[in-house]
Amino acid sequence: MARAEAVIRNIGIGTNINVEKVTGSGDAKDVICSSVKKLGADTLVMGSHGYGFFQRALLGSVSDYCAKHVKCPVVIVKHRDDK
Repeated sequence: MARAEAVIRNIGIGTNINVEKVTGSGDAKDVICSSVKKLGADTLVMGSHGYGFFQRALLGSVSDYCAKHVKCPVVIVKHRDDK
C-alpha cells in the first residue's frame, strides 16, 4: 500500500485521488466486490499473481472474477517478472 501511495504522490495529481485501505475476512473475491460496492469506488486497482492457464483453471482468478462482477472500471496490474 505504501508503494501505491508513493506513486500517487509522485504523479502530482494526488489531490483528486482518494486511496482507501480496507481489510476483511472471507473469500477474497466476495470481500473485494462487496467493499467496492460499499465504498462506491470509481476504480478498482488490483494485482495479479501471473498464474498460468492451468493454475487459473484450478484455483480460479480473483482479479478475473472482480473484473466481471464490479460495476466500476478495473485495472489489473501484472505480476512483475523478477527473472
